[in-house]
Amino acid sequence: MSEYAIGVDLGGTNLRASAIDSSGKMLERFAESSRFAGGREGLLTEMVAAIAGLREKLGAGSLAGIGVSVPGFILLKEGVIRNSNNLPFIENFPIRDEIERRLGSRVILENDANAAALGEKWMGAGQEVDDLVLLTLGTGVGGGIIANGRIIRGYLGMAGELGHVVVVPKGNPCGCGSQGCVEKHASATAATAMARLMQLGENLSSKEVFDLANRDDDVGMKARAIWTATGESIGAVLATLVNTFNFSLYLLGGGVLAAWDRFAPAMIRTVEERSATYRLSKETTRIEQAKLGGDAGLYGAAYLPMLEK
Repeated sequence: MSEYAIGVDLGGTNLRASAIDSSGKMLERFAESSRFAGGREGLLTEMVAAIAGLREKLGAGSLAGIGVSVPGFILLKEGVIRNSNNLPFIENFPIRDEIERRLGSRVILENDANAAALGEKWMGAGQEVDDLVLLTLGTGVGGGIIANGRIIRGYLGMAGELGHVVVVPKGNPCGCGSQGCVEKHASATAATAMARLMQLGENLSSKEVFDLANRDDDVGMKARAIWTATGESIGAVLATLVNTFNFSLYLLGGGVLAAWDRFAPAMIRTVEERSATYRLSKETTRIEQAKLGGDAGLYGAAYLPMLEK
């Protein structure tokens, strides 16, 4: 059979793996929801079993390698996750080397947003360009930068932390130690926090905040203001990125995209206000929704061994 790779996408409560061939066809997939009650060893056991199962089905001879997408700051050379809020028990542990030891196959570890950006470049909205930026808007805000078809990682592997670009000086405090990060002003968590502060309801989901914006009353007006503020924050970080990179494509992914029609007008307006580069090039500078959804990280993780032979 043709060459294939295995991509693994590890979330805070989900483990997914897929075998994808060199043409981008998904051959097999594995998905499991887990709280990883067994801690580090439980996680490693589940991950290795999923990969081994796919390899056994498709054969080891054609396997190009294994890519693992994980949330958090990664020391790429060492194959170590330095910081991962959702999976603290795998921090500062040689997880890449341990997976390689158990499987006897090459493993590449990558940040989840970087992997998603690479997936969009390979098989998603970025197939026709070599340079793009992806912002992932979910519980937090992540980012990945692709230049000349490859991930920009920085010298430690920690580049692309776009969720911690400051868009509101002296704004909301962030867990990173700064204030006013876009993550604290334009994520799903930020939308629900704003709704709570505006007394629209306790423990609302971002979807519920979106639904409230459809109401033709004071509650609806306040909810719409939340999405306008969200769009302005996203626009501020996009303006910075356009000014910095002058790429032709900027993609947005993640669950907050469900509110695109609510926040996009304010987002585009803010980019136009803050970026002369965008105003001069907006006919060819695209700001669009990503296409692969939750599978972007799987595609990107699988592409890593093929790209980095």
